[in-house]
Amino acid sequence: MHLIFFKPNQWESWDLGRRPLIPEGMPVLVDDDLEFEASGALRPAAVANLWLRELPVSGAPAQKTWKSYAQALRSWLEFLAAAGVDPFGDREEVRKALSSFSEFRFSGPLESRWDPGTWNTNINAVARFYQWAVDQEYCASVPFTYTTVRRETDAGVRTTTRNTATVRKAKPHVTVKYLEADYWQLFIRALAGLGPDGEPDGFRGRNLGRNSAMGALVKSGGQRAQEFTHLLTYELPTLPARRSDVPVRFPLAAQITKGKKPRETWASWDSLADMWQYIELDRAAITDGREYRPDPRLGKPLHVTAPDWEGGKVNGRRVSWRKLTLSERLRLVTPEGTPAIIALQSDGTPFTDWATTFRRTSERIRRDYQPRFPTVGPHVIRHTMAMATLELLVKGYYQQAAALVAKTGEDAALALYLTKADPLLVLRDLLGHSSVTTTEIYIQRLDVQRIYQDLYTAAGRENDLAMAEAAAEFDSEEDELW
Repeated sequence: MHLIFFKPNQWESWDLGRRPLIPEGMPVLVDDDLEFEASGALRPAAVANLWLRELPVSGAPAQKTWKSYAQALRSWLEFLAAAGVDPFGDREEVRKALSSFSEFRFSGPLESRWDPGTWNTNINAVARFYQWAVDQEYCASVPFTYTTVRRETDAGVRTTTRNTATVRKAKPHVTVKYLEADYWQLFIRALAGLGPDGEPDGFRGRNLGRNSAMGALVKSGGQRAQEFTHLLTYELPTLPARRSDVPVRFPLAAQITKGKKPRETWASWDSLADMWQYIELDRAAITDGREYRPDPRLGKPLHVTAPDWEGGKVNGRRVSWRKLTLSERLRLVTPEGTPAIIALQSDGTPFTDWATTFRRTSERIRRDYQPRFPTVGPHVIRHTMAMATLELLVKGYYQQAAALVAKTGEDAALALYLTKADPLLVLRDLLGHSSVTTTEIYIQRLDVQRIYQDLYTAAGRENDLAMAEAAAEFDSEEDELW
């Protein structure tokens, strides 16, 4: 079974009356014989395509989610086809195939095995497809069994359902990884080709200025890989004339964020300065004398004129940068004939493989300096930003709260401040989480109690306040935990 992704390029030559109503990048499953029907009925792959096409309006607007679901369905349908089982046939027959599929994915050939997280993700996607297929009357029943689960939450006991085909895996707070301050310094210096002491280490890699500048920017603002990979030079905030500890506002367009939800994060002055230095020196040297021609597989070039921070004319029509999709951003050609994407390769084309760059840097650190150094990916840097930012927010939170008490002596004023400036709520907005519960996952590995206690006490000393009551509160919490 083939998995392709729809591209509307040159649809006018397809002998159609109008452009196909299929989103760009939508996955399409095709059987090996390229047929979509059998005996006048849709084949399972064709039914799966109907479900995939509804994902954008069914709570899954991200192209990565479409791809993940399509890959899960392809694996399942290919297995059933090899076993001679009709996906929409007898429920007991499909359940037997499901058991065999589980054995195949956990104990089969090494190259076919899945870890528990991959299994759960894929099997839940298949279950979601079957629920839709039953609603649309393509099959009689769902081949999965569900059980009722009671969960303790801050809002009380909630009842949910769980697919019994899923397996237990490590809790999120166990698997979250981030870099402590010393490891982060080791990593950011290695990206720049420097050793632990900050001196050149002899590494002759390319684009070291680009790598370290982007690493610092992500550590500052917590952007996801998709978000910082597709940033345009026009979208990078202007560097303030004077250095300041106050971070700079950094809006992110909906087209590049997860779930296409626009949000605003921030960037430190130093990280912006490094990025602008890369753009004005290293990047300018790479593009000098080159004319960028986008990969034809992406589509026709989009030529930009009269650009500003908000938008520009794209092929003669005024367009906001916020409306440009990922592939369109890669096709942008500036008035100077260069890509509009910030990060470039040595040949002057957009650079997108940040995961490999970070992984190879991690391997080099393990080889040359620290054998226990972890493998760093884009999301590890995002986690690192979350942890470091939380500590900074907590520090400022208590410093201002203590100063407010010292100045007013009113508990009411303090209570108002604490309800309006909760660090977790600030961090939630910076990371683009829909719920503070998600943000809490990031801090499970951090010694939050120590941070709050130490910073609260320090703030009190600075403002000549007695913090014995606060210390007692922390002590009592510790006793309750044990």
